[in-house]
Amino acid sequence: MRPDYFDRYPTIHFERNQRGVLSVRLHSDDGPVVYTEQHHEDWCGAFYDIGADRDNRVVVITGTGDSFIDAYGWKGTYSRASDWDDKSYEGRRMIRNYLDIEVPIIAAVNGPASVHNELAVLADIVLASTTATFSDAPHFPNRVPPGDGIQVIWQELLGLNRGRYFLLTGQELSAEEAYQLGVVSEVLVPDKLMTRAHELADQLSKVGTMTLRMTKSVLVQNLRRKMDEQLTASITLEGMAVMDMLMKQR
Repeated sequence: MRPDYFDRYPTIHFERNQRGVLSVRLHSDDGPVVYTEQHHEDWCGAFYDIGADRDNRVVVITGTGDSFIDAYGWKGTYSRASDWDDKSYEGRRMIRNYLDIEVPIIAAVNGPASVHNELAVLADIVLASTTATFSDAPHFPNRVPPGDGIQVIWQELLGLNRGRYFLLTGQELSAEEAYQLGVVSEVLVPDKLMTRAHELADQLSKVGTMTLRMTKSVLVQNLRRKMDEQLTASITLEGMAVMDMLMKQR
């Protein structure tokens, strides 16, 4: 039976095979993602629904076309604190819902990931196309503090000093550099990426459901704790800076 949520989110395409491998393809009008408020809202709800669906046994997440998430089309304005509060609520829930998916997630990074790349690197297995790059374009290079969880995962992945350098300078890592730094586990030519992702998904899906779920819970305990410790305060600080910047532009 096709779950109702498969048709609920206009920026996500879902497919699931008989082994319980759920494919999640992020898109904009079935093309590469141009990140908007709709994506933010969809991801928050979709990750909850994915985690609540006990028929999902492995998740494969990817982008569309030649990019993972690399274009920014956000048009939201914030004239009141309550405007930011709405989006900060979604932002907190989005990360928590993603980490609460109690089955392994495989990210197939099909191209540049410069916006919300935590959706790639928070996955349990991260594969990258040779065309993939990693950077954090929307935050500090755009005069916005990186407070939505991106600061947590990149300091975890790169270490304190390399992580701060990455976030403060707008550094772009190639797929090969990301591999050498331990950010991704495999780098593949573009036409082999999804094949390899599904090979791994099929391999994992052969393990018992309890083992899959309990192993995933064990592996993300530390990240959940760190996100819970930091997200509320850091997104609030991000919002203060955004509101100040917008007020100065008026």
